[in-house]
Amino acid sequence: SSGINAEYGGATLIGKAIVKMHIQMLFVIFIFSKHHLETLETLISQIPEIGPALHAPFVEFMDKQKLRLRSGGKQGGAPSESVLSKCFEVFVVGMILYFVISLVNSLAQQYYKDNVEGKKQK
Repeated sequence: SSGINAEYGGATLIGKAIVKMHIQMLFVIFIFSKHHLETLETLISQIPEIGPALHAPFVEFMDKQKLRLRSGGKQGGAPSESVLSKCFEVFVVGMILYFVISLVNSLAQQYYKDNVEGKKQK
């Protein structure tokens, strides 16, 4: 029974932290390559009626994002993160810590049940 919990926790950790993160990273790099952005700009400008109006704001937004990425997230000395994003970050870290602590607790309880109580029965 403890193998199932450990296997599930390990598989979840590997799936989320390693596999999913790398797939997302490669997707973002692929999509935001210069060639794909130019293609996207062309497609946006070809949308009937609203395309030309969307093109300039899209290009401006992407330029700001590039500048922000290259400057490490800082724009003109302004704080790069809002209070809301900090709160969300603390919440996510808390959830991860809770998951790790509950996984260790579950494994410890199973170890105790298998080893300590098993010796008492013998």
